Amino acid sequence: MAAVIYLLCALTCLACFGLLFRAWRSSRTPLLFWSALCFAGLSVNNFLLVVDRLVLPAVDLSTWRLATGLVALLLLLFGLIWEED
Repeated sequence: MAAVIYLLCALTCLACFGLLFRAWRSSRTPLLFWSALCFAGLSVNNFLLVVDRLVLPAVDLSTWRLATGLVALLLLLFGLIWEED
């Protein structure tokens, strides 16, 4: 059951990335771009979780998962701070 949830979370983040990127391409709103980059990083984070827990359980990828999550959230934070009205 955990495998299904991990995969659904990864696919949901990937779908959010695709929708945000498509919206950014049509409107060129900077916040959509930073949100899309954040969800791209979160997708990588979730796929690393799938690899860490299901594919390679003997290998500890928690540092890489935390690093990608941090980078993804920092991208969104950067976009929120530097957004000009």
